[in-house]
Amino acid sequence: MSVAATLGHLGGCATAGQLRRRHSKRAIRGAVLSGEILHPARGRYVVAEVAAHRQQAYSACAVLSHVSAALEHGWAVKNVPERAWIVVSPGRSLPNRETFAHVSWAGTSPAERAAGVTAPLRTVIDCCRVLPRDEALAVADSALRARAITRAQLRAAALGARGQGAGTLRWVAAHADARAANPFESVLRAILLTIPGLDLRLQHVIAEPGLFAIVDLADPILRLAIEAEGFEHHGTRGGLVRDARRYSELAIYNWSLVRFVWVDVMFHPDWVRWVVESWLATRSGAPMPVRPHDVPAVRDRQPARAAG
Repeated sequence: MSVAATLGHLGGCATAGQLRRRHSKRAIRGAVLSGEILHPARGRYVVAEVAAHRQQAYSACAVLSHVSAALEHGWAVKNVPERAWIVVSPGRSLPNRETFAHVSWAGTSPAERAAGVTAPLRTVIDCCRVLPRDEALAVADSALRARAITRAQLRAAALGARGQGAGTLRWVAAHADARAANPFESVLRAILLTIPGLDLRLQHVIAEPGLFAIVDLADPILRLAIEAEGFEHHGTRGGLVRDARRYSELAIYNWSLVRFVWVDVMFHPDWVRWVVESWLATRSGAPMPVRPHDVPAVRDRQPARAAG
């Protein structure tokens, strides 16, 4: 996987430490020099689309908004758009509207026009108004993680929300949490929050005699632990051994562990939901839900045959 692809999987922005789990310093430096990724600040890297979106907005005398604004603020998102999201002053015409991913007409403050990007709280609210819940939650979690907004601000904004996306805004305000490490974890949580009967705790601490573990999500009453297994997981032999031991010790204390990989969370949410619903069904004796049919089989790459 290229450095740019890794950065995309991480939501479009990452720290040096996050990239170094997968790539060497030389590879990261080469990606910056080639323009594949950007290095706007010490220890911080972003996808090249950030600069492209900025240029597109500037050429239209517009302000970056929604997902493009989130990236400009340095927040991770579920999907990095190829084209810019912008907000244009009311009454202005935009002949090349089709060249943008999304265009809205609304007023902007002098500070937003000077910065070329919508303010942090407005950006989160705008995303909640038009994005699916999982994408909106990823933006809100990232904004909280960056301390660009507070939960109190978000909840106050949601309290009197009306019109398009008000329901999503209130849902996101109720569930947004800075402890989500990345969009992968945010999207997984958004999927599982739709399942009745779960009481999920984020970054839950499991303490048993001789065992101390922190899992991504857990229902302590049901003793169900759920992990988002990132592509950089088990990057070393030591990491693999430590996690294998932890998983085995969780089983000793009657904890069930369900693990999901990035590709399934991002592209097969129905299957992810089915797995947890099936776990609940087998535990309670309820009928098993029907397995989704859109999950492709996983095949190991076969080694190339020797010539001759």
